[in-house]
Amino acid sequence: MNSPLPSAVAALLDQQQGDRVLMVDDVPDNLSLLHDALDEHGYIVLAATSGEAALACVQQGRPDIVLLDAMMPGMDGFEVARRLKADPSTAHIPIIFMTGLTETEHLVAALQAGGVDYVTKPLDPRAVLARMQVHLQGARQARQTRQALDAFGYASIAVRASSGRLLWQTPLARELLQLYYGTIAPQTPAPVLAWLRKTLDDMASHAPADGMPPQEPARLCAELGARRLSFRLHHCIGGEDTPGVAGVGAAAGGDWLIVMREVSDVAVIRSLGLAFSLTAREAEVLYWVVKGKINRDIGEILGASPATVKKHLERIHAKLGVETRTAAASMALTRVREMHPQWEV
Repeated sequence: MNSPLPSAVAALLDQQQGDRVLMVDDVPDNLSLLHDALDEHGYIVLAATSGEAALACVQQGRPDIVLLDAMMPGMDGFEVARRLKADPSTAHIPIIFMTGLTETEHLVAALQAGGVDYVTKPLDPRAVLARMQVHLQGARQARQTRQALDAFGYASIAVRASSGRLLWQTPLARELLQLYYGTIAPQTPAPVLAWLRKTLDDMASHAPADGMPPQEPARLCAELGARRLSFRLHHCIGGEDTPGVAGVGAAAGGDWLIVMREVSDVAVIRSLGLAFSLTAREAEVLYWVVKGKINRDIGEILGASPATVKKHLERIHAKLGVETRTAAASMALTRVREMHPQWEV
């Protein structure tokens, strides 16, 4: 198949059941036996005879797995794999290389390009089917996880700890990462990657004793005005097993699911204003006092001078009937926790 799939064909594929397998080989006759075996086992078989056609077919046919010939004229299989892995929309698709090359350097090159496995030619359909089942099961679980997260509106990302590549993200996660860090996939924000790698190192060096439950890893938090974004390490969803990466411990191997949650404290600021009869700006100042910010920092956040913040704080003290910043913060914190029990400083 050397041209993109017609839209009608793509729509038909979306309605069909069964895993989709893309076979890529510049000599299709080499795969006829495997094609028949896949068809008999209920797979939807797509085919491409060049690297360019393979990339187009992946975009429109969305296969669940790719069987990729390593050596092809023009764009070879290694380049196809690298491009698929560089695109967050296709990076999750497992790639099994088909190669007649058995030298170690070629097999290593296949894995480094993004392959999860390889089979040697001439192909044994039974062996290929067995390898496919293993990788499809993992891919299916990952896909179900992504679909569930998307359906429930969670902001989630998958990051490969060894390379730092952001493999996929939910739509909400894409918006939040751009808002808080100004980054887009496949780039993982530097603070997030540093937190992930440190967390994995800590997990590796502080394994729980027998019979003791593991401690939940520390979360990462980022602030944007009165909005706060937290990152929680969820679980490993497979991928590489790559110990010994510079600066990363043995736990670095694997692709990790990270769940993000944003909390807006606009409601908390509004509650402070109502509780103590404060103006909107006074409520904002008191909020940041509770958060432990000094006048200079509050001024930078609110776009005001430290002297203006000081005047607001003097009026806040008078309305709360206190004399010190500490007393105002303590009173406000007590009231906020009464009105918003789940709120965290």
